[in-house]
Parts: sequence; C-alpha cells; structure tokens
Amino acid sequence: MSEVTLDIWKEELIQEENLVYRKTPVMTDKQLSYCPGCGHGTAHRLIAETVEELDAQADTIGVAPVGCSVLAYEFLNIDMQQAAHGRAPALATAIKRLWPNKYVFTYQGDGDLAAIGTAETIHACNRGENIAIFFVNNGIYGMTGGQMAPTTLEGMKTSTSPYGRELASMGNPLQITNIVATLPGVHYVTRVAVHTPGNVRKAKKAIRKAFENQNLKKGVSFVEIVSNCNSGWKLPAVKANEWLEQNMLPHYPLGDIKVDGELVKK
Repeated sequence: MSEVTLDIWKEELIQEENLVYRKTPVMTDKQLSYCPGCGHGTAHRLIAETVEELDAQADTIGVAPVGCSVLAYEFLNIDMQQAAHGRAPALATAIKRLWPNKYVFTYQGDGDLAAIGTAETIHACNRGENIAIFFVNNGIYGMTGGQMAPTTLEGMKTSTSPYGRELASMGNPLQITNIVATLPGVHYVTRVAVHTPGNVRKAKKAIRKAFENQNLKKGVSFVEIVSNCNSGWKLPAVKANEWLEQNMLPHYPLGDIKVDGELVKK
C-alpha cells in the first residue's frame, strides 16, 4: 500500500460515524501523572465528558485543594481554582455566590474533605450551597506518605498505623458521606466507584446528576467515589481493585443515600 493510499484510507476511516471513542477536549493534552491503576484519571475523564455533554466548558469552575486532587487543574481544560487544604467548599461557596449561573464543583480526597476540611464540608452542606462536591475516598493520605486518614478501615496498615488501625486508640473510620446526607441543605448524596466498566457508567450518571442539580437550586450534590491507592496500599493495581471490593465496599457500600432531599430507605 502506497503512502498516499494509506493517508486516504486513514482519512476515510477517521470519520465521526466510525469513532468508537475519542478523548474529550475538556481534558488537556498533558499526560496523566497519577500512579498506574489509580482511579483519579477515570474520575477526571468522567467529569470532563459530562462538562462537554452539557456544553458547559466555558461555564464550569472547579476547585481543587491539596493532595493528589490538586493535580486536577493540570488535566481539566476548564477554569480551576486551588484552595488551601480542606477549604475547597468555602472557596466554591464564594465562587457560586458571585457567579450563580456557573457550574461549580470541588474535587477532594478523604484526607482533605474528611480531616482538615471537616468544618468547611459540614457547614457548606448545612447551608445548602448550590454546588457539587466530588469526594474521592481511598482510605489513606495518598500524596503525603500514606498516613492514616479518617476513612482508613479498622486493621488497615498505613505509615502512621503500621500494625493496623486500632479502634480503641485511633477511633472508628468516619462515615462522612452518611453524616452529610442527614443535613437539610443537601439535596443529593450517592456513593459510586470507578474500578469496573459497569461502575464507571454508574459513576458518570451520578456526576451528571450532580451537575444538573445545580439548575434546580436546591442545595449540595455530594458524590463519593470509592477508589484505590495502589501505591499507598502497597499493592499492584489489579490486587488493589480486588482489595477495594473485598474490604472498602463492605464498609462503604455503593448506591444512593439521599435523592431529591429525601434519605433512601434501605
């Protein structure tokens, strides 16, 4: 096959109707720097695809604080603001009140949202700020050395609990999402995962709902994404996903917790 013929063949093949998948332009061209197998990259893609589908690239503002989530502004081709550690809901509150017609979201990890940012999280949710909060829970401080987080499971080994989390001295894993769901200012709360294709599809539906809910002006939409941290857990990516299913999901079960302002009865 000649080079000219090959170019013609490629041009005919790469038509919109023949595309099975294409990268959304709401993702930048920068190569993802997350650990191989980490769920952050998938979560970023779902947010970016949702923004594209809503035709809202120019009308979306994200807030990323400290931790692995801080890298979001490197990969999402939208307006982004960086917040101090834990303060993303406070900054998102200011942005949304100044530009109420923008889609505003925070992208936070468990060490950020459920530890140093507990106050900002609770009070933004209690006030019913019209924002979306995307909370990536991998049960550990991923970027700063694998320390125990509020969401670390009982018996789980971390750099600051090398013999495993012991409840008598270290307390129970914090079910921050369930706590948030009880607050009157919260309209929608769900828990999803991104480690299998089926769960990725469900996660995208939840993310889209969280964005669309802002048009209703009825309060916070809170989406917890249970993810892995294969480097922090010291497991290969596949084993980390297996560990997630066997250990994280029984403690943090997937599904809706609050829909349209009403707690879901189990």
